[in-house]
Amino acid sequence: MRRTAAAMIAVSLLAVSAPRPSAQGLFPTQPSLTFSLFERYLDSLRVQAGIPGLSALILQDGVIVWERGFGRADIERALEPTSFTAYQIGGLSQAMGATLFLKKCVDENSGSPNDPLSLWYPLFPERTTTAAQLLGHVAPVGGYKYDLTRVAAVTPAVEACSGLPYQQLIAEDVFSRLGLADSVPGSALGAPTPEDVRQFGTNNLARYAATLSRAAKGYKVDTRGRATRTDLPPAHSNVATGLISTARDLARFDAGLRYNILLRPETQLNAWTSVGPGLPTGLGWFVQSYNGVPVIWQFGTVPDAFSSLMLKVPTRGLTLILLANSDGLSPPLLALEKSGDVTASVFARTFLRMYVP
Repeated sequence: MRRTAAAMIAVSLLAVSAPRPSAQGLFPTQPSLTFSLFERYLDSLRVQAGIPGLSALILQDGVIVWERGFGRADIERALEPTSFTAYQIGGLSQAMGATLFLKKCVDENSGSPNDPLSLWYPLFPERTTTAAQLLGHVAPVGGYKYDLTRVAAVTPAVEACSGLPYQQLIAEDVFSRLGLADSVPGSALGAPTPEDVRQFGTNNLARYAATLSRAAKGYKVDTRGRATRTDLPPAHSNVATGLISTARDLARFDAGLRYNILLRPETQLNAWTSVGPGLPTGLGWFVQSYNGVPVIWQFGTVPDAFSSLMLKVPTRGLTLILLANSDGLSPPLLALEKSGDVTASVFARTFLRMYVP
């Protein structure tokens, strides 16, 4: 059975496996006129937003149809980004964190997202607050309020359901299972402790260190477009934030969702359904419609350093992945956090206007 499952995963993810492209390369053939036009728009928007480096990728029906790197992943070394360049993805980590919660606590342990979090995490002070409310950014008084700290509170529940530390679990059940070879479950693993060695082993830690050493550098960009390197302290990941990944690895995660490798179909559908009337969130994802078409998305911001966006149009089989080494993907005045509307992002709006008319 294990060999059969492994074979199914390998076949399902084959569409997003290919040799590493050059920084200017496209996969697998020359782009259509639409891709060329989107490419020009995207680079222009990158420059306007003051983003030093950007990795971008589009999937159609599980196949990468376009990918490109723009600008510089590392200004000092003049390194160009590719779809294999690693970035800190901030709150986009919620998509994987919520998936792990649903896999371990729901699909494998017969729980429900509507159960109180205290069922798994007795020390959580809000006795009646559910996991769904936390993963869906529902405030204690009701209504939508974006709050990564509350999402992070789901982490002990995932650990209780799995019996493993969160970082080890995501490395085994997501990264290894789906072949996310260039993802790291926390930047602190660049300087591992003896406990890290016990959990991950020396080979995995060496691979994480190599990924971190060649990862994109984060930058703060001032109003004149001048970029200053931001050195972030080492950090661990949790359900809400802290992962390092690449556009190619996120494409493999997207394939894992598409082919229900991680979650049962009904559980996946629940994750992409609003947690309540008038709320813009599902479980680890934002949910809305654009021109009457369902849109699923999530974003991340590491202030003065990184930003990310993953936008899915399931009925069209489309996925857009953007990773940047400044916070320029996020619109000013916290518009995405406050509104829960992806069209607040000019990058998302441009993609939707072109591909979801």
